Amino acid sequence: MSALVIAGQRLNSRLLVGTGKYRDFALMREALEASGAEVVTVSIRRVEAGAAGHQGLLEALDWQRYRVLPNTAGARTAAEALRLARLGRALTGSDWVKLEVIPDPTYLLPDPLETWRAAEILVQEGFVVLPYIAPDPVLAQRLARLGCATVMPLAAPIGSGQGLRNRAMLEIFAQQRAHLPPIVVDAGLRWPSEAAGAMELGADAVLVNTAIAEAQNPVAMAAAFRLAVEAGRQAYEAGPMPERPTASPSSPAQGVPLPQPEMPL
Repeated sequence: MSALVIAGQRLNSRLLVGTGKYRDFALMREALEASGAEVVTVSIRRVEAGAAGHQGLLEALDWQRYRVLPNTAGARTAAEALRLARLGRALTGSDWVKLEVIPDPTYLLPDPLETWRAAEILVQEGFVVLPYIAPDPVLAQRLARLGCATVMPLAAPIGSGQGLRNRAMLEIFAQQRAHLPPIVVDAGLRWPSEAAGAMELGADAVLVNTAIAEAQNPVAMAAAFRLAVEAGRQAYEAGPMPERPTASPSSPAQGVPLPQPEMPL
């Protein structure tokens, strides 16, 4: 399986994972290890760095093992996202930011205009911007022209477990991948087979949080997603057989010791 490259960073794993919703940090760490992920995203609003006696999220992560990807979850406007992104850089020292601008409290759909405005400023400030977006190929190309490091179209609403609800739109992303940075399918997955399906379509990576954290066995589910992403990518790189409108026998029809129907016995 080929490596994934984001902003010049070579990654052997094409599975990115979140750190929310785990029962405790020990379980989170075990699941992250099982996932094989190298990039983990953290919500800056959950961080309490420097508090006396506080064992917070950032302290719970092995910074030698993972690239920490701060995200702007909770931002409803571009201004709020900018503030969280700058705070994340100050806390982590990382220029990478997963940009989320979500004003909708019911379906948690991202605001395309505020996302674009925030991305433009963050790119100018030297951030490596990974924007979370609706499956909108036109917006994705505009963000690519800004210099965003990835585009992250949602498969289904965040935390819904509805799977590849936007499969048709993700297929368009795959068709336009030559004009896009790495495509990271984000949000809504439930089963590892859905992650494999996204990778078979041509996605470069997937990001998973709730499907692992809320599984009955998060560690086993993390391992399953790792295998699914690897299988999906290997299948994409192998290339599928051509689709045919009619059946085609798997065994050769010539040279077999059986008479043809029109031949006398």
